[in-house]
Amino acid sequence: MAKRLNCEAIKAVLVDLSGTLHIENEVTYGAVEALERLKGTDINVRFLTNTTKESKSYLYERLTKCGFTVEKNDIFTSLTVSRQYIENHHLNPLLLLEEAALEDFEGLQRSGEMNAVVVGLAPSKFDYETMNNAFRILMNGAELIAIHKGRYYSRGDGLALGPGPFVSALEFATGKTASVMGKPEKKFFLSALEGLKCEPHETIMIGDDVRDDVEGALLAGFKAILVRTGKYRPGDENRSSVLPTAVCDNFAAAVDYILN
Repeated sequence: MAKRLNCEAIKAVLVDLSGTLHIENEVTYGAVEALERLKGTDINVRFLTNTTKESKSYLYERLTKCGFTVEKNDIFTSLTVSRQYIENHHLNPLLLLEEAALEDFEGLQRSGEMNAVVVGLAPSKFDYETMNNAFRILMNGAELIAIHKGRYYSRGDGLALGPGPFVSALEFATGKTASVMGKPEKKFFLSALEGLKCEPHETIMIGDDVRDDVEGALLAGFKAILVRTGKYRPGDENRSSVLPTAVCDNFAAAVDYILN
């Protein structure tokens, strides 16, 4: 399934990381070479990720170890947007994050009572006592912030729960609605275009998540390619309110589609 695409009208490509370029430390088929081909054109390439287990520096190191040539400043993470939100709203949050992600919050000025709970993908923090502490803080009037609400993701040993189910548990218990920072929020997609001098309709997103990557991008005015790697499951392309621009076997095939 693919619509005709005018390559000359595409000025930027946004690329998901986990599940699209790699799964943990394993590169998806042909991804390294495909990224080089894409970067060899006049098209701007940036990386847009909801990954919250690891800081931007950790992500950059993983990508380079996998053989990708990337610029650290071209990686846009929901952690960065979340920190900006916390600073702009002068919040003192409880951070439910793994140690590898806390680097992106170093130097954060916090004082007074906790008035926010920030939830990322933090398997080591999703025990009863920690979640109950978060619940109590929220019941005292704190704001609930979801770095993203991904339902699940793909890792080396198969699918795994994302932070979304744990955010939903806190929403259910407290009656609060979380403020979501990452994909599929429109503001997050638009933030990746800053400085590129291009419009959403001139941009295409490549990802393995039909809801967060594809549907989110399409509703923000972007084009979007769904790849059959990572968390993709047969029939995902029909589980969205809007159809993908194209469905490709992997990132390399998506690059072929864009360039050819």
